[in-house]
Amino acid sequence: MDSDDRYHRGRVISELPIKKISGVEEMEEETEDHGGDEESDGGYPILIGHQKNFTILKVKDILQRQLNDILWISNVLRVSRFESLTLLCYYNWDVDRIHEEWFRDEQKVRISVGILDTSSIKRPIWCPNTSFLCNICCESLEGDQIRWAICGHPFCVQCWKTYISVSVKDRGIGCLRLRCPYPSCDANVGITMIHNLGSGSDYNRYQNYLFRSYVEGSRKRKWCPAPGCINATEYEAGISESYDVKCDCGHKFCWNCTDEAHRPLGCNMVAKWYEKSHDEGENLTWIKAFTKPCPKCNQPIEKNQGCNHMTCRPPCGFEFCWSCLGAWEEHKGSLYECNQYTRAMTEEDRGRDVLKKDLERYAHYYEQWASNEESKRAALVDLNLARNVYAHKLARIQGEPHVQLVFLIEAWEQIVECRRVLKWSYAYGYFILEDGSGKMRLFEHLQGEAERALVRLHHCMENELMEKYLKANGPLPKVEFNDFRCKLTTLTGVTSHFFENLVTALENNLSEVS
Repeated sequence: MDSDDRYHRGRVISELPIKKISGVEEMEEETEDHGGDEESDGGYPILIGHQKNFTILKVKDILQRQLNDILWISNVLRVSRFESLTLLCYYNWDVDRIHEEWFRDEQKVRISVGILDTSSIKRPIWCPNTSFLCNICCESLEGDQIRWAICGHPFCVQCWKTYISVSVKDRGIGCLRLRCPYPSCDANVGITMIHNLGSGSDYNRYQNYLFRSYVEGSRKRKWCPAPGCINATEYEAGISESYDVKCDCGHKFCWNCTDEAHRPLGCNMVAKWYEKSHDEGENLTWIKAFTKPCPKCNQPIEKNQGCNHMTCRPPCGFEFCWSCLGAWEEHKGSLYECNQYTRAMTEEDRGRDVLKKDLERYAHYYEQWASNEESKRAALVDLNLARNVYAHKLARIQGEPHVQLVFLIEAWEQIVECRRVLKWSYAYGYFILEDGSGKMRLFEHLQGEAERALVRLHHCMENELMEKYLKANGPLPKVEFNDFRCKLTTLTGVTSHFFENLVTALENNLSEVS
């Protein structure tokens, strides 16, 4: 996001409610909710074996945390709230580090941050009809046209406005560490002067950067990468080995690489898979594997019929035998079989054979990967329909409260997650496993069990829910509907179990097989 962007993922941060606290802006909690699905518990059933290691932060949560940190630092270090905010911006909201370094060497921290000791500073004294020299434009102006930071260096109001405007626009988030423009002066210029001397748009940008700094300055926090989402995520390392994070907006992603969640495949392998699937070099591999060069002009030629009689395209027109690459006229009328002595396989032939087999293997795994990606997208559409349409319709038909129909949402969430895992399991199979090996056989067994469970779950959703219950003209017997609820909940749990077994086995490199 560039430096003059007032927006953060579709939300004007400057419109957030604020009020003054002793010269520092206190951010209030929003009454409006800007998150996603409130019914979600933050994790898919497939991750039941992992302890939750992340926290979703909405706009109101971030603002409240910022306020809490400002007040805590102010109380513990016995500094003003303005100085507390200055420290937090400088140390990227790392409260523990501020506490440690302040009590190790307070004076050093003050100098580094720009919080000067006012007792040793002789600042100008404002009096009516007193003139001051601006240190930028060098004009002598009356006191009401002059302002100074904590250091006491005087500058005229117009020069301050220009300095603030240029800094906010050009320095981006770095404007939170703005210093006095006087040469070699390190005094901090904080939010109060930005508010009083900057333009409205400059102050809005400054607020935006202040808000964003809580997430973007931390190694523990990141924005949700889903388009349009304004939530952030705080990740706690060490609680679980999984990097999977599910935002309240419904998007599930990998904390480490911010791509979509991709268990059981590691981030490096995912990058490798994308590189391979987008690499133009694959075209060359196909050419080498499935074509041979014309013996006369060296243009690659593909054999797309059974006959060995090949004719190069104009203007070459050379006719030759696909099998031995000899001129066709030397074959003495043999139309379909090369009756000459079959030459020994050259290194080039062997290389072509290896490339061809690898490409065919890759094509198989890529086709399955792409097919499950397409199925996952279709399931996401059904999941959104289940949340926004199906659950409400079924509640109306069956007379059930909406909270009693959460099992439908969980089933579709499970289907989406299963398709995601299946998709990446095929990439895992391509990179990690050798054809015909014991590990490959175990992989295919576990994958097959999981996929069969998914098919049963999907079949129940489509044939019973969609065809029977959602198309009913009136409520079906309550006992029958309860049986359906029990069946679907059981299928969801069983499917989750099979997929958890698959993921765990692959993440452990199928250690059951030596």
